[in-house]
Amino acid sequence: MAIALSSADRRPLVDSHGRAIRYLRVSVTDRCDLRCRYCMAEQMTFLPRRALLQLEEIAIIAERFIARGVTKLRLSGGEPLVRRDVGQLIDRLGRHVGDGLEELTLTTNGTRLAEHAERLFAAGVRRVNVSMDSVDPDTFRFITRHGDVAQVIGGIRAARDAGLRVKVNAVALAGLNEDQIPSLLAWCANEGVDLSLIETMPLGAIDEDRVDRFVPLGRVFENLSTRFPLIRDTHRTGGPARYWRVNGTDTRLGLISPLTANFCDGCNRVRLTTDGKLYSCLGHDDQVDLKAALRSGGVEAVDDAIDAALLAKPRRHDFRIGAGAAPAVERHMSVTGG
Repeated sequence: MAIALSSADRRPLVDSHGRAIRYLRVSVTDRCDLRCRYCMAEQMTFLPRRALLQLEEIAIIAERFIARGVTKLRLSGGEPLVRRDVGQLIDRLGRHVGDGLEELTLTTNGTRLAEHAERLFAAGVRRVNVSMDSVDPDTFRFITRHGDVAQVIGGIRAARDAGLRVKVNAVALAGLNEDQIPSLLAWCANEGVDLSLIETMPLGAIDEDRVDRFVPLGRVFENLSTRFPLIRDTHRTGGPARYWRVNGTDTRLGLISPLTANFCDGCNRVRLTTDGKLYSCLGHDDQVDLKAALRSGGVEAVDDAIDAALLAKPRRHDFRIGAGAAPAVERHMSVTGG
């Protein structure tokens, strides 16, 4: 069911608070080949495959967003590269780069990046984010429950060699990797890749108490600034990170602080789940079902549902960390997409 982009009825993507939506994140699968402790329970129940959007449907919905003004599209998961034939989706969406779409990017855990890097570049991808919370093999294995950091490092180097700009994403975790963040930044600077640090977010029930692992990034930055020559950088990617540069290198350090430095006023993004739900805010449960809309009424129904989602988009999220506090939402990050 291929549907061409249309210039007709390009209703602007603006929410009720006047924020223009230019960024769509798409989870192509909720499955992952790792089980990071802050993200998933060890024994996860994934969506049945029949509940997922078909790749063709993902493409149609993404193309409606592009037709209506989205300029940046990120594919995520779960782990997007574990979905069969995902390369075909990437090829199709990549054809819009330079023709309405300014950037197509990918967030991955890196385990399969080496085998896909060249195809990603050929499809028009120029930048990828790789989740890697430590370069220490034992720490990485503990956080991911069974991962091999050498495999991820190999993927990062393959991506870099293929011409992709790489940014490492790391969640700061007290008692696990906080003391290793300086060595991670040093590794990134040596490899010529960027690093973004993220505060843990209360999404979904996990096997540990997030309060015990929460680290405010202000504390992390103070530590790093005593060890590295960090200078403020005006670089922006359309996301919530604030950036510094390690002086004398090409490596940027980004800080994403959803709990200690709210960034909602400039929010320009919405998220599509692998089963077709469109969430206008990561920290709220309000959603519309674009899969049902597409299957029952085609792209016109999809446009109407998108409008409804933007009308309901809240001013800010409701993330909070506290002893005994329930997660902000019940769904895991892997369902909504990173």
